[in-house]
Amino acid sequence: MTSKQSAWTGMLSVEDTALYVSDTGGPGRPVVYLNGAYADQSHWKRVLADLGSGYRHITYDQRARGKSKRSADYSFEACIRDLDAVLTARGVDRPLLVGWSYGGILGWHWADRNPDRVLGVVTVDAFPVGLTGEAGRERIRKLFRRMRWLFPIASRLGLAARMTADQHAEVNIECNEIAAASVPVLDRLTCPVRFVLATGDSLGSKDGEMEQGRTVLDPLLASNPNLKVSAKVASNHSKILRNDSPAVADAVREFAVTRGPAVG
Repeated sequence: MTSKQSAWTGMLSVEDTALYVSDTGGPGRPVVYLNGAYADQSHWKRVLADLGSGYRHITYDQRARGKSKRSADYSFEACIRDLDAVLTARGVDRPLLVGWSYGGILGWHWADRNPDRVLGVVTVDAFPVGLTGEAGRERIRKLFRRMRWLFPIASRLGLAARMTADQHAEVNIECNEIAAASVPVLDRLTCPVRFVLATGDSLGSKDGEMEQGRTVLDPLLASNPNLKVSAKVASNHSKILRNDSPAVADAVREFAVTRGPAVG
């Protein structure tokens, strides 16, 4: 059964903050887009354009990103709660989650906790590996301290949060640790997961670390039949949504073919 929802854009109050949410409404399959760690929802515009009006697109800015308000809590668990809040507020049941980078990891964990409430997950260049241990944490902290003067500019471009350098670093440290511990989560997921993978590095990585990290998926793809690579594209981690949006859109379309009628 398909239900029709009205389009809506506005601020959604959640705990001590408010999230900027956009919902195109309509009767199409609800697709919820989960941003990179410091990105805003504008990065999805090419994917949304490629998919067109046949879907119900729901995007939102995480805390202190884009037009959303600051908070006292920028943890991964807060992001899980925020996704729950957006789905509840917009009356969405069984969404398709499409997550890039941090958002991809968020999608795995939400789907793992809510196996009966999710249609599937499209993961855009996220994989279960990360910098861990004290050496990894210190490397991350040094990187973000060196970049601190860029944050006010980058936040206006949807590339950074309205956070301090230390807050950026702590978000990244937690993300790396959760990613590295996500192998069991991926191995037990019962919903379909489609990966769109880049080949290049990202800011802060070097010497092919990202491509080496993607190989962690190989045994998981072999052991869990619900996980499949939809595409591997030439662009790098940072530019994949801009340069390879058609591949992401095609991964979303796979669910229209294989998973039955829309519900939302």
